[in-house]
Amino acid sequence: MKKLLSFLLVAVLLASVLLSCSPAKPETINIYTLNGTTGFGIAKLMNDNKETNDYTITVQSDASVVTSALINGDIDIAMLPTNAAATVYNRTEGGVKILAVNTLGCLYLLTKDGVTVSSFADLEGKTVYVPAQNPTFIFTDLCKKNGLIPGEDITIDSTSYAQAANLRDALANGSVDIAVLPEPMVTIAISQAKQNSLTITNALDLTAEWDKVNEPGSLVQGCVVVRTAFLEAYPQAVEDFLKAYENSIEYLSTNTADAAQMIVDNGIFTNATVAGKAIPKCNICYLDGKDMKSAMETYLSVLYSIQPTSIGGKVPDENFYYNAK
Repeated sequence: MKKLLSFLLVAVLLASVLLSCSPAKPETINIYTLNGTTGFGIAKLMNDNKETNDYTITVQSDASVVTSALINGDIDIAMLPTNAAATVYNRTEGGVKILAVNTLGCLYLLTKDGVTVSSFADLEGKTVYVPAQNPTFIFTDLCKKNGLIPGEDITIDSTSYAQAANLRDALANGSVDIAVLPEPMVTIAISQAKQNSLTITNALDLTAEWDKVNEPGSLVQGCVVVRTAFLEAYPQAVEDFLKAYENSIEYLSTNTADAAQMIVDNGIFTNATVAGKAIPKCNICYLDGKDMKSAMETYLSVLYSIQPTSIGGKVPDENFYYNAK
């Protein structure tokens, strides 16, 4: 019995030593963020990091590069579209967790000269051009819940201009009458149209329209995630990052002009003037915990009802959400 107690004591002491020796913080934290709206909120943190070097932050232009890096374990934290985060979670069977939502709805319906739209009822019989993937899924849901059956009452064209940049240019040169675009593409399109002696009207805020027919505040388009293994190894480092990230987002909302320049300086966007005008309409936010979970579940359930593969085939379970109980 004494030998057993001695063995147990040694085991406990050894475990204590090993725990005390394991690092609370890695040498660096590898982060990928996307350019455009999803990456706006990290601009101040990137500026501060030039002095602290706590993080290795890389701006990417392709969400698939970010998701591949997460799956392969090449990065620790990432900002990406919420549906992409759900897809990675499902594909890796829990390999990532969502830490916070960073972008609410940033989609708007725009019309050119001579076209008047003040509600979804005005879209009956019309063709609306929408970028492929999420904008199409969101707009499809809004049409259905406003009594418009796609293919019968309204035509949703997501193939002619599948890329938002191409649709922006088509709207600005008058080739398209009605289009759905995200910020900051909206601001760019309106500016380009003026140069072409055209007037584009921002007719409908699709976030406001979403809130009329779904849980208000649940149009959650961008988020920040962490690899589950990294979170388990370095929980305090993740908490420290989240504090810095939340402060960075808060700076964006209170120091728009300075933040817009930081966004450009850090390669997240190319034009500070456009970024400054777009920021108030981008709905950059920091949403975590139970509120994040509720909003995400609503949003992902909508996407699942429209296109299950857009979120990896199923709505993620509660283990997807960090600190949401």
